[in-house]
Amino acid sequence: MVNVAEVVGSLVWRGATLAVAESLTGGLLGAAFTSVPGSSRAFRGGIVSYATDLKRDLLGVPGDLLEREGAVHPDVAAAMAAGAARVCGADYAVAVTGVAGPDPQDGKPVGTVYIAVSGPGERVWSRHVRLQGSRERIRVETVDEAVDLLAGVLKENIGEHFG
Repeated sequence: MVNVAEVVGSLVWRGATLAVAESLTGGLLGAAFTSVPGSSRAFRGGIVSYATDLKRDLLGVPGDLLEREGAVHPDVAAAMAAGAARVCGADYAVAVTGVAGPDPQDGKPVGTVYIAVSGPGERVWSRHVRLQGSRERIRVETVDEAVDLLAGVLKENIGEHFG
C-alpha cells in the first residue's frame, strides 16, 4: 500500500486540493490525511455522512438512487465523491461507503465496500472491495484502499510514480 504522506505530498506538489466523504469509516479517512504534517496545504475538509439522509441532503446523492439501491452501491460512492468535491471546493475527493458490520446492510454482506475518487473534469474512478475480519479491520483496510485508489489516480493523471 502507498503511504498517505506520499499522497499528501503529491497533492501539495501539484497545488491540488482534497476532500473526503465518509460513511463506514466515520472520520478515519480524514484523520489519515490530516495526520500528515503540512496536510492543510492540500486537505480542504470532509463530510461524515453516516446516515443515509445526510448523503442525500449534504452531498447531493440522488434520493431515488438511495431508495432503489440503498447507501451501499458504487453509484452512491461516486455521487458522494462528486458532492464532497463540490461542497468543499476541492480538486479531488475520495468517498467510501460500505458495510463494516456486525450486520448486513441494504442486502449487502459485511465487508462490502465501494470507494470512489472524483477528479478534474468530473472524472470518477471507482473500486469495489470485499474485506474480511472485524469491524475495525474493515474500517482500517477501507482507508488503506481509498488512499491507494487516490494514489493510482494521481499517478495516472500526472505520470508520477509512488514508492
